[in-house]
Amino acid sequence: MNSAGYVIMICTANICRSPMAAGLLAHALAAQPEPLRSIKVISAGVSCRAGETVSPHSVTAMKKVGIDISEHKSQPLTQELVSNALAIFGMTETHRTVVQLQFFPEPGTLFLLREFLPEGAHREIADPFGGPLSEYETSRDEMVEAIPSVVAFLKERTSRTS
Repeated sequence: MNSAGYVIMICTANICRSPMAAGLLAHALAAQPEPLRSIKVISAGVSCRAGETVSPHSVTAMKKVGIDISEHKSQPLTQELVSNALAIFGMTETHRTVVQLQFFPEPGTLFLLREFLPEGAHREIADPFGGPLSEYETSRDEMVEAIPSVVAFLKERTSRTS
């Protein structure tokens, strides 16, 4: 893994989960030493239209933890993004499968956001779209729980190649 570049958070429409996950990881990486601090975090959707606004409940859930994602606009996941990513983190096994089927070569750095949690932890983050704010907060909290393990993974990967 290169010491500079970007990580992609993916979900379906890129208006709920992946923008929240990107905001959380970017916030966590900003507090790390180099080279982690320089890793850019973006998000994309496996089935979305470009330019959609982020869900208001996603914005509210993130504001409650001091992170503003209100300016986010959706973007579809593209071959170029996949080919140049340091790592890609999906929310569900379906996201992983879509990437494996749609992009060639299959990226070797494709994971679930909660993949590095201890054995027995639930691996997927359910889509809160259309649900009440509490469902968005649950999704956010599941992401918050995973972020330290993702930072540790990125730290390990960057230390091996620097």
